[in-house]
This record gives sequence, C-alpha cells and structure tokens, in this order.
Amino acid sequence: MRDQRADALAQILVRYSTEVREGDVCVIQSTSNAEPLIQAVYEEALRAGGLPIMQLSTEGAAPAFYDLASDAQLDWIPPTSQWVADHADVRIAIMADTNARELSHVDPKRQSRVQKARKPLLDAAMKRSAEGDYRWCLTLFPTNAYASEAGMSLARYEELFYSACLANDPDPVTAWARQSDEVKRLAEWMQGKEEVHIAGPGTDIRLGVGERTFIPCYGDRNMPDGEFFTGPVEDSVDGEVTFSFPASYGGREVSGVRFRFEGGRVVDASAEHGEEFLLEILDTDDGARRLGELGIGTNYGITTGTKEILLDEKIGGTVHMAIGASYPESGGVNESAVHWDFVCDLRRGGSIHVDGAEIQRDGAFLI
Repeated sequence: MRDQRADALAQILVRYSTEVREGDVCVIQSTSNAEPLIQAVYEEALRAGGLPIMQLSTEGAAPAFYDLASDAQLDWIPPTSQWVADHADVRIAIMADTNARELSHVDPKRQSRVQKARKPLLDAAMKRSAEGDYRWCLTLFPTNAYASEAGMSLARYEELFYSACLANDPDPVTAWARQSDEVKRLAEWMQGKEEVHIAGPGTDIRLGVGERTFIPCYGDRNMPDGEFFTGPVEDSVDGEVTFSFPASYGGREVSGVRFRFEGGRVVDASAEHGEEFLLEILDTDDGARRLGELGIGTNYGITTGTKEILLDEKIGGTVHMAIGASYPESGGVNESAVHWDFVCDLRRGGSIHVDGAEIQRDGAFLI
C-alpha cells in the first residue's frame, strides 16, 4: 500500500505547485528509486487533464556517464533535454539518491565541462519560467541515503520531510496558500530597500539590493519551501561569509566553505573539505564568481541541517547565497552555467540589518 503522505505530496505538486491544467505537457523527471511518488504524481497529472511524460534514469547512470563519456559525449545535449527546456509546460523533478557519495571520485573538470555545455538548458528554462511559460517544481523522495546524511532513521526523516512539505495537512492542496501571508509580508517589506548587511561568526558581508525584486516562495518551485529571495546587484557584494552547513553540487560535497568578496567577485575561497572541486566550479565561467541569489529562510518547521540544500536553505533563521546564475524575475542579470546555494546559520550570534535597521537577531525576525 502506498504511503498516503506520498499521495498528498503528489496532489500538492500537481494541483498547487505547478497547477497542471487540461492539455499541459507535464514532464516527470526522477530515478527508478522514487517509484511510489513518481506513480502518484503521474496519476494525479492524469486526473488534472495533463499529458504526463516520464523521464527516468537508473541508479548508477550518473557515475557511469562520468566514468565512460568521451569529451564529445560530455559536451552533447540530449535532444529530449532541449525539448523539455524549450517546450514543456510543466516539469516536476524528484531527487531520489541512494548513494550520496557516488560521484565523489569524478574529476571536477569533467563536471565543470558538462555544466558549461548545458548552460543553454538553464538559460532557456530560467527565461521561460520568468515569462510564465514554464512551471516547475523540485522535490525529493525520502531514501536511506538522505536519512543517513541527516543522521536520522528513515522513518524519522520521512516524518521531517513530509511535515516540512505540509503533506500531513487535512487539505494539503491549500496548505501552502494558507501559510503564505508571513513570507509575502516580509518580501513586501524588503521591496525598495538598498543594502543588506549580514553579520555572524566568521561573517560580515554587505549586499546591494537596490531596484531588485524580492520574491516570496511558498511552495510553487521547491517542495518543501519557505523563503524570500532576490538577485543582489552584481558588483555590490563586499566582505566575508562563512557557511555553516555542507553543500552538495553535482553529487559532490564541500564543507567549511568561506568566501571573500570584493566588488561583487569571489576573490578568495576555501573549504575544509572538497576545496579542489569548489575552486573548479568557481572557475567554470566569469559569472560563477558572483552571487546570483540572496535568500532568507522562513520555514521554522525545519530546525536542523540535513546536508540537503532543498531543506537546509529554507530553515528559519538562516540565509543562503548562490554563486552563479540569477533568476531573471528577481532583476538579477548575472549569467553562468552554475547555480550553487550555500547556507549561513544566523541562529546563534547572527544578525541581518537592512538600510541600517536590524530586522533579524539570532534567527528571529524583529519586524
């Protein structure tokens, strides 16, 4: 019998997050590990009148690709991937890792090369999304790998995850809309401000946000959700930031990351673990050394780091910064093949000031 929470999550993804309508081409991307949730999403898309397409890969496909692919194969963009970016109405992506370390042996240069080659896909998807022609949502299916990374049993991780998604709500489809008022209020208050100053242990950084748009997030693109974000002015970022949680990208993990910015660029970077990979990604292109996003977490239902950015960046009392591509709807114009988020925990000794006014202390909002 399928977990009723997976059915509820499927309803949220199809009926609320992406609003699948009659005739919408709905692409469902995942691996075979997430079969219960994939099937639930597929069925819900059919009930909504959508035209679902499954794009599934097998466990072990990613490491095999990086082990065996020639340079020409690394540079190749599958026509199906291009079609999805250019033409699909809806994309629902479900992560379902069973081995969080399966790409740890891969040459970082090969991963960076793939990122560069597939930049047109990222550009097309971001442009269509900003224009409202493409609706997407990213989520995950709880596996032992995610639970192990979070230091939990699978049952406890499932409870954390589904609760964070509001899948336990008696009416899951309307749950996020009912809880959206606070994040909308915060994003509206930030609109029109000029500078954000973030301070904490190992962190003292200023980011310009003048004439940028703050976007509230309440379940329409990520699940779980709970943040508001913008694209910082590209040449405005100055100072140092130390990130609190490990961060994964392309199946590789880095931890103990510190950046120093001058004039908007990362001029010095280090990591306690995974530094070679971090530096390789920073050198992917010019835009990879600039910030494309500043986000502030508002989901106080997630209280502990899990080593999965989809959850960790939403934690109430944290901020996250992404190197690389900006979301066009935020007003950001940074271009890159990279978009990689890092989380800074402000709940113990941190603060956020906006135009000189303190709006958050020790993770609690003061406005």
